[in-house]
Amino acid sequence: MMYSFAARGDCRVVDEPFYAAYLAQSGAVHPLGDEVIASQPTDPDVVAERLIAPVSEPLFYQKHMTHHMLPDWPYSWMGRVKNVFLIRHPARVIASYAKKREAPQLSDLGFLQQAEMFKSVADPIVIDSSDIRADPPVMLQKLCARLDIPWTPNMLSWPSGGHAADGVWARHWYGAVHRSTGFDSAEGALPTLDSAYARIVDAAMPSYEALAKFKLT
Repeated sequence: MMYSFAARGDCRVVDEPFYAAYLAQSGAVHPLGDEVIASQPTDPDVVAERLIAPVSEPLFYQKHMTHHMLPDWPYSWMGRVKNVFLIRHPARVIASYAKKREAPQLSDLGFLQQAEMFKSVADPIVIDSSDIRADPPVMLQKLCARLDIPWTPNMLSWPSGGHAADGVWARHWYGAVHRSTGFDSAEGALPTLDSAYARIVDAAMPSYEALAKFKLT
């Protein structure tokens, strides 16, 4: 989605701006963690100020990971932006995440945090990644309409090789995205998971389903 909005030509993008602050304050151990911490502000107040500062472009797309946003941080800035919640079935998230970082816990995946954050913002928008992949033009047009911004078919494709706004963690996490030039085709059957991961899916499903009730269709 970040690449899609960047391809519009009228939109600045930022990639996971709270990642360094999250690692610095939580002590979580992630691939390339030291490089991430060195690459971004580690003070969440500084990050928040940058998110609402004026930009030269008409639009500013901010890609956030809800598990990077610790509960005691200030979130008044969210009242000054339009909040879109991108959801994905927990089984697909876990299968994808585990390829890059083994043994994820429920707290690593953001489902509980996303559901709590959803309750705290006015007029949230929800869109499911499976629906986007099934019909990118239709779903992106619906999303643009909800955001009250013009739709452009530029959002459907981008050059391979990544984007200048990618975080330093991109070389570990973004291999498939860097090879892409557009949205993948429709998703198939849910992946088969071992019992430990299946239990995480069960724990995450209520949060996913709570937001799925409000998704764009």
